[in-house]
This record gives sequence, structure tokens and C-alpha cells, in this order.
Amino acid sequence: MLDKDGIAKRIAKEIKDGYYVNLGIGIPTLVANYIPEGINIVLQSENGLLGMGPFPFEGEEDPDLINAGKQTITTLPGSAIFDSALSFGMIRSQKVDLTILGAMEVSENGDIANWKIPGKMVKGMGGAMDLVASAKNIIVAMQHVNKAGESKLLPECTLPLTGVKCVKKIVTELAVLEILQEGGFKLLERAPGISVQQIKDATLGKLIVEGDVPEMQF
Repeated sequence: MLDKDGIAKRIAKEIKDGYYVNLGIGIPTLVANYIPEGINIVLQSENGLLGMGPFPFEGEEDPDLINAGKQTITTLPGSAIFDSALSFGMIRSQKVDLTILGAMEVSENGDIANWKIPGKMVKGMGGAMDLVASAKNIIVAMQHVNKAGESKLLPECTLPLTGVKCVKKIVTELAVLEILQEGGFKLLERAPGISVQQIKDATLGKLIVEGDVPEMQF
């Protein structure tokens, strides 16, 4: 199965030339390290940056340059820094082509829960609700199961929702899945060495398997 970098590397293949892309906190931030050569995109960070580069090498960090997850980052030539009002104006006016988010749960209808576990302290929703309400395309980077081995791909989310019927595709340590308009997780690819049966066992929501499912290619 894939590690977090493997998930990020597979998602990077979904990015098209010319895209404006927002990276959420967690696994999605790693995607910045795996943008394919020859692809010209602009990474947006919701705290007010266009033109985000990969993570800095140790010793080259600038504490004034951070992403929405408060990690130090780099900027690329031509990058722009601005306030949160302008940043969310971009998001709400649908200027962002692709949003890549983490999630605690995703339902077979494309609902996403990624901001709160009841009873646990949370600072706030951050930009998640704006992103899922406004993005043209949403890909989720997440673990297929939780620490107890329970599926996070469900018939219905049990945690407070961030957005409804908004997720288009999911990449986990086991698989690439598409959310169908009529509902259900369609299995597109398997992680190297992972069988269809393992994915079935790890998916509580409706899983749709058609024909031979190929392994992911990197």
C-alpha cells in the first residue's frame, strides 16, 4: 500500500497544465513536491499566496513564508502575497480549478467531513467550507481506514459535514476511486500489490468494480 508521499505523488498526476490549485492541510501539502515536469501550474494557499513552491530544504526555511497549515514553504518567481480577503475572493468566485483536501470521512454520495470530531477541541473550520462550496473540482487525499481499521469510505458520514455532494475523486493508500453522480465509489486503480478484495474489505460504502482494475502507474 502507499505511504503519504505515494498518495501525494498519485494525486499530482491529476493536475493539468494551466491549473490554479489549492492544497489543503495534511497529505495534500505534499503534492507540491511532485508536480510533473513540463506542467505549468499555480499553487494557491488560502492564507494569501499565489505561486507556492515545494517545501524548503533543512536550513533554508524562511519563518515568514508559511502555508495554511503553518508549514514553511518556498515561493516561485512571479509569486504574489496578499490578504485573506483577496484569497477567499478568489476561492468564492471559482478562480481555483482544483482543490485537494484531506478528509476524516467521505460518503458514497460525495459528502465530506473533514473539520471536526465531536468532543475534541478545534480552532475552527478554517477555509474548508468555502473551498468545498466553491471549487470546480475536489480530490480527496485520505487514509482508507482509521487507526482501528474501520472504513472511512461510508454509506453516510457520521461526523459533522463540511460539504454535500462535492467530492469527485479519492486517492487512498489502497486505491483511486471516483464518486459517481448516482452514488457509489467506482474503483479506478489499485495501489501496487493491493487486491480488489482488500479494497472491498476496507470499503463500507457501495463499491463498484467493473472489469479488470489496473494498478497505479507512477
